[in-house]
Amino acid sequence: MRRTPRAGHGRVKPAGEAVRRPVHSCRVLVDGTERALEMNLAESPLAWLALRKGRDGAPLIAPAQLAAGERLRCDFTRAGLTPRVTTNWSAAGRGGGIEAFSDVVLAAKARVNAALAAVGPELSGVLLDVCCFLKGLEAVEQERGWPARTGKVVLGLGLDRLAAHYGLASVATGRRAVAPRAWRAEAGGDG
Repeated sequence: MRRTPRAGHGRVKPAGEAVRRPVHSCRVLVDGTERALEMNLAESPLAWLALRKGRDGAPLIAPAQLAAGERLRCDFTRAGLTPRVTTNWSAAGRGGGIEAFSDVVLAAKARVNAALAAVGPELSGVLLDVCCFLKGLEAVEQERGWPARTGKVVLGLGLDRLAAHYGLASVATGRRAVAPRAWRAEAGGDG
């Protein structure tokens, strides 16, 4: 007697279906132009926060904050700043100096440095931990000795500054990130 496969068993998956990952799409304004952004939800703590809602029903982080954090992570990865688990022997015997880096790597590193400088030293560590090293907020709070749930507030402030640096705004809210302003003395004043 021949057995027939049960539903879902014995079916050949089309190419690409086996590697499907949950993807989150959002629309953001980048320098006045609306763009679609897709991220892999399985690996980002920011994506987890973006899918969760607060008591007011709004997402814990806005789409512009998510886009800013993912953009920082992309540049961080492109710059080769992620820690290695094993030794890289490919550069052995070739000098490994500055000439070994491509223009893409150097440009990405410059973008990461500019973004972290724009955010400031107070908030850049949290952004690096959560966005780039993919640590959860509980782990960050524990490492830094912060009270519970303060990491979300500090991360939100950092992501706001990062979104302002990148010129991102949420399409849903229509809010434009505001760049910080410097206080200056009046021209011709007493000073």
